Amino acid sequence: MATMAQMVSTARPAEVRAACRSGSAVHTSGQAPGYAQANLVVLPRDWAFDMLLFAQRNPQPVPLLDVTDPGSYRTALAPGADLRTDLPRYRVWRDGELVDEPTDVAGLWTDDLVAFLIGCSFSFETALLDAGVPVRNIEQGTNVSMYRTARDCRPAGRLSGPLVVSMRPVPGELVTTAVQVTARMPQVHGAPVHVGAPAALGIADLDRPDFGDPVRFAEGDVPVFWACGVTPQAALMASRPPFAITHAPGHMFVTDVPDRTYRQP
Repeated sequence: MATMAQMVSTARPAEVRAACRSGSAVHTSGQAPGYAQANLVVLPRDWAFDMLLFAQRNPQPVPLLDVTDPGSYRTALAPGADLRTDLPRYRVWRDGELVDEPTDVAGLWTDDLVAFLIGCSFSFETALLDAGVPVRNIEQGTNVSMYRTARDCRPAGRLSGPLVVSMRPVPGELVTTAVQVTARMPQVHGAPVHVGAPAALGIADLDRPDFGDPVRFAEGDVPVFWACGVTPQAALMASRPPFAITHAPGHMFVTDVPDRTYRQP
């Protein structure tokens, strides 16, 4: 079977998920173009209401696409897929501490766990490309840059934490296009939360992202920041639930849903 790196821009969602099940652990930006991707957060049922409320109060960084029944590892976003094995890499959290980054969490799944699928900005990268906006992280074959900010999310129950953003360098003359294109896709984070001046978000150094990889700027590029689905992971670190599973940043669940489904006219 080809690795995911060999299948960039050609693989169908089921092929990407099959590569994940076989052990490939490559970030998914640029994978299965034209199909939506999703962040994953899995929590014990006792914490599920807190997570639902956190999403309801913070819809831009946490736009819910699906929530499973307790114990289920299936999702309507990709019938037949297995949330325990079909992401390239996971994170395992205990008391808010990262303890492992496996490629399979089947052995950790219990009947008490509820999975939350959250919209991902990788889902609007095809729309940006279709509009003529270059996506530098795809061009460079890197993960997107992600940063904790100085902005707090609205707390919900026991969950609280800072907003996390993803950053893409955009040519200055195309920033308006990027804003307009992504504003039509609110279920995958929508319009940027900030353009330019990273210090306004409390970001000191773009070359040192908190998650993902640094992305090189071309001459004339401007940093554009979108709300990011890693935000719940920052909340897990701050709020310390006893157990949680998430995707590793940039290593998403590739759905069977065409990304145009989330594009508004």
